[in-house]
Amino acid sequence: MEPDFKEGDQVLVSTLNFNNLKGPKRMRYSFTEEDKFPFRKNPTPPEIVEVEDSPGPAKKIIKGRPIRLNGQDQRQYLVRFKNQTADKDKWLAEDAIPNGNLHLRIFRASRSLEKSHQL
Repeated sequence: MEPDFKEGDQVLVSTLNFNNLKGPKRMRYSFTEEDKFPFRKNPTPPEIVEVEDSPGPAKKIIKGRPIRLNGQDQRQYLVRFKNQTADKDKWLAEDAIPNGNLHLRIFRASRSLEKSHQL
C-alpha cells in the first residue's frame, strides 16, 4: 500500500516508538528535521498592540509624591487630563507634564493656601 503523501509534503510523525531518543517527549522535537516535520500547532502572528494616543492637555495636578529613580530623588505629579475620567490619571515627572510650568504654579499656590488656612 502506497502512502497518501508525496516527497516534499509536510507530515506529522509520532515519536511514541522512538526508543533511541532520551528525555521528555516535548524535547524530542529537536532531534527531528525541523523543515520536514513542523509542530502541529501553526504559528500565530503576535497580537497588534495599539499605541495609546497622548491623553491631551492637562486639566490640573491633583497631588505630588517623591520617588527615587536611578539613585536620585525626584518628584512625580498625579495629572488629570481634560475630557478624561479619574481612572485615566497618570503619574508624570515634572518635565513630562504638558504645559507643566503653569499647572505646577497653580498646584503649589493652592497647597500653600490650604496650609495657611489650616493654621
